[in-house]
Amino acid sequence: MRVRAAVLILCALLVFETYGAQSQTPEASRPKKSYRALIAKLKPSLREMAQSLIAEPDEQKRAHTVARIPSADISLAMDFLLAVLADELSARVRSAIIEVLARLTHQKVRVAFERLIVSDPDAGVSMLALERLRVQRNREMGALLVKRIDLARRSKDEKGLRRLAEEHERWISLTRGTMLPSFLRTPPATFSLKAETLPVRLFAFGDFGVGTGNQKLTAAAMLDAHRTSPFDFAITLGDNFYNEGMASLTDPRWKTFWDDLYDPLGIRFYAVLGNHDWRLSDSPAAEILYTQRSPSWRMPSPYYTFTAGPVQFFALDTNEISEAQLLWLDEAIGKSLARWKIVYGHHPIYNVGEHGDNKELIEKLLPRLKGRVDIYLAGHDHNLQHLKPESGVHFFVCGGGGARLYKVTPDERSLFAQSANGFAVIEANASELKVRLIDKDSKPLYDYTIGKETGDRVKR
Repeated sequence: MRVRAAVLILCALLVFETYGAQSQTPEASRPKKSYRALIAKLKPSLREMAQSLIAEPDEQKRAHTVARIPSADISLAMDFLLAVLADELSARVRSAIIEVLARLTHQKVRVAFERLIVSDPDAGVSMLALERLRVQRNREMGALLVKRIDLARRSKDEKGLRRLAEEHERWISLTRGTMLPSFLRTPPATFSLKAETLPVRLFAFGDFGVGTGNQKLTAAAMLDAHRTSPFDFAITLGDNFYNEGMASLTDPRWKTFWDDLYDPLGIRFYAVLGNHDWRLSDSPAAEILYTQRSPSWRMPSPYYTFTAGPVQFFALDTNEISEAQLLWLDEAIGKSLARWKIVYGHHPIYNVGEHGDNKELIEKLLPRLKGRVDIYLAGHDHNLQHLKPESGVHFFVCGGGGARLYKVTPDERSLFAQSANGFAVIEANASELKVRLIDKDSKPLYDYTIGKETGDRVKR
């Protein structure tokens, strides 16, 4: 009996060694390599992060730790992250490290990415490294084109500038890896929704396509407002479909995230692209082409302009504004005879939410708006805001269409700021432009009136 028991125990140990070790998670079996010397070189806050990363057994938490490294500190943590990347057994954590390091254009990072592309055991990790390296190299070539555009502008070469601007737009598309042919990027001629002598009523919202209860409640509040006082149309402010836009014209989320919620209003929605709408290579084209299939969805191109009553609207793609788009906008605003002008896109110029101000838009876009338009309307931050005007431009953020809310930190620029799901109602006639912010429960939160003759008035 003792011999038999010993044999059974021995067999059990053999089975464990053969199969049990294989069943361990990568986290349990990952090498316990020392990174002491590299960690010692880090500043205290990064040192704490590094020690937490090494000690944490759960791959999801480790990946989250990596993702939380501030952009300003990535270069300081580069050598440590590269060492972990070479030793890390979890594909999920390796992917998180790639996403962080991709923000650096350093030779060490490129060498590491090249190694992963040809040798990583996980195909997804190899593809991610290849994509991030492709974007880096494309951006470098695109930067050369931008320098050439600056030369054309300084030398007042209008013909050359327009030709180079078109090429810049193509390079942006190439860098993003999107399948968006040039004929889908071309804005249509200005079109009109309502005679300029008539008042207009519309609503605006962004950051909504998640299919959650808050999106449905916000959509229901829009429908209630429409039944009380009908809207002429609506505009969307991007991040229309999370998490990566639409895969095709037949994506089932078109029905559940859009048709079922917004078709019942019986009006048209004039949409723009957000950063999430650009994530799938086919998504921008799918969103543009769905215009031909839907009674409510309208996106004739990534940027376009139209009039409605006394207002001209300029819809922008703010994910990366091409020189061609800036030239088009400058010309379109210059030609406009509308009483009121509203520019809208996904990214705010000024913002007291989590994303903060957008330096690129402040530099490139804002100078073209100052003294020329009345409102710049955006989403991106999942909340509702109104910031003080600058050179006649009022800044509204309306990203509360249904996605998870972001906190706001009001400052001296804030006229209103609240972390809430909701939308903006805009009404305009020849003398006044009114903006009202309404939450998902149909409760009015804030009113503001811009007057041509009477001056601005605020009502909370």
